[in-house]
Amino acid sequence: MIGLIICGALGHEVVDLIGRHGWDAEIAAVPAHVHLFPEQIAPKVEQRILELRQKYERLIVVFGDCGSGGALDVVLAKYPDIERIAGLHCYEWYGGDLFQELLDEEPGTYFLTDFMVRGFRGTILKGMGLDKYPELREMYFQNYKRVVYLVQKPDPALLEQAKAAAHYLRLPLEIRATGYNLLEKRLLEAVSHKP
Repeated sequence: MIGLIICGALGHEVVDLIGRHGWDAEIAAVPAHVHLFPEQIAPKVEQRILELRQKYERLIVVFGDCGSGGALDVVLAKYPDIERIAGLHCYEWYGGDLFQELLDEEPGTYFLTDFMVRGFRGTILKGMGLDKYPELREMYFQNYKRVVYLVQKPDPALLEQAKAAAHYLRLPLEIRATGYNLLEKRLLEAVSHKP
């Protein structure tokens, strides 16, 4: 059996991919709120590695660098038998080439994923202190010009929540249906690869 050490923000998607492809795999998540403190990403992933090494035949890390500044790669270099799928973050996995095109077109783009839309109130508002200090909104988001929602699975309820998030941020909303894109491709390659 394969253990997938995942970013908690990918939970729904990776569970869906496990079912879709019939993989003999289980997930072990690092909580998504760790992104608010990127210096914790590498130590939290390493903690999961140490907890799970004896439980699984293989471990694959499904986590981008996500602002760790290369610290995640430094940790993983200590464990050459553990793979990590390529990519800087989930926006690049979902958006593929479109992600960079959107940034080139407008550097002031704030991205949302299905996870971020589902958890906007807790992950963004509460996580960034906006629930207690709403005046911080202007400071945090003053340089953004638009919100782009990278949609993994179309859902009318999530679309309405994305509209509400963009309204709260006082930014225009653009929708791009991406599916799982490179997340699925790269994870499929990693799971299918026999070390």
